[in-house]
Amino acid sequence: MEQQEHLLNQARQFGYIEDTQVWLKPFMELPARQVGQVKDTPEAALVYFAQRFEAFRAKVDDLLARIDESENKGSFLMKALHLKEQIASFDGLGDFTALHNRLTEAEESIRNLVARNREKNLATKISIIEEAEALSQTIDWQAGADQLKELRQAWIKTGPVNKELTDEMEQRFQAAVDLFFTRRKAFQADKKAMTNRSLDKYKALIQRSEALQNSEDWENTTQKLKVLQQEWKDIGGSLPRKQANELWTRFRAAHNRFFDRLKDHISSKRVEAKDTYMDDNLSRKRALVDEATALLERPMHEAVSRAKELQAAWKKVGPVRGPESDQVWEAFLSACDKVFELSALEHYVRKRLPVDGPKPSDQEQLTLRLTALKEFIKFDRQEQAVLEENLGKLSDAPANEAFRNMLQSKIRTFERKIRTKNDLMELVKRRYAGATNIS
Repeated sequence: MEQQEHLLNQARQFGYIEDTQVWLKPFMELPARQVGQVKDTPEAALVYFAQRFEAFRAKVDDLLARIDESENKGSFLMKALHLKEQIASFDGLGDFTALHNRLTEAEESIRNLVARNREKNLATKISIIEEAEALSQTIDWQAGADQLKELRQAWIKTGPVNKELTDEMEQRFQAAVDLFFTRRKAFQADKKAMTNRSLDKYKALIQRSEALQNSEDWENTTQKLKVLQQEWKDIGGSLPRKQANELWTRFRAAHNRFFDRLKDHISSKRVEAKDTYMDDNLSRKRALVDEATALLERPMHEAVSRAKELQAAWKKVGPVRGPESDQVWEAFLSACDKVFELSALEHYVRKRLPVDGPKPSDQEQLTLRLTALKEFIKFDRQEQAVLEENLGKLSDAPANEAFRNMLQSKIRTFERKIRTKNDLMELVKRRYAGATNIS
């Protein structure tokens, strides 16, 4: 009982009952907002939402304790930010301001720690880069490669630096590594070319390649050219670099011509296969649209469950061509919206029908549903108007682009909700066609 009294006192300190609604008092810069409904008694409702706050506070306590115990505190930053963000919308009654302050303090502590660690990491990585840049010019190929591998392991084990420096650091380190291995590869290729190649064998391979470059026997010619490529590698020789490059250019040109033609041939086959795949996806999505549209004739609990299954099935179907993709998606979305909106309407109506007594007439049923839909539409339009007003006040600054897109998306959502409810009004009228005085 003492615990219940404590919770009730806490709830009254931070919330109140207005009509049948439970409200959270304003805190920080947030206005008062409704957190729930009174389902039993006002006291029970207040205690329930105080208990919800206590459960949320326990999550905060647990997170802060784990942060204190962990050596890798930075890994908890996003969890702290997520809980902090939830404070503005969590339905409960309690001292959210205190929780916000505790999470803010933890966030600042983590950020300071991360900043210090990243400064240490930066110094370490700069040292590794300087060593790699010095090694990039060595001609001791084996020792240089071994030392660069060790530096790579040290680089991987070193933690991150500030994001604005990450790419620069990676590029500098990788450039030094690439320079060393590029120089080593060129040296080895030159050495092999100068000691092992033979001019006559090169010319013979070029002639055989050029004889095959226009072939349409794709499979056999591919194998033959791969054999010629291997034979080219095996020849070796001591030709001057310029002459060796000229021969290689002729040899490569013949091979490139054939393989470019082969690539075009494969691409044409892939286009045909892709078209068939797209057509099949379109047929499957149209079938899902048809089934979703027919759900309005099924019992609501079955329709809602099946609509969710159809949404999951939709995600597994592959892509469809641009315009057709948008059309079939809009049709599917509209059909599912009608199911969910109709379910919400029927739930609303059931709550307002008397448990005992005679069943309402068709006219009463119709009037109740049409009145509810009009109220829902009125509320949606009010929400939409607020969003449009906020959008109109938003400046054209690039920094506002993400917020602008979010507002526009929400406006489109309300437009769709209103359109769906208007469609449902027509559906309800048809279902109660025998009723009179339809408005």
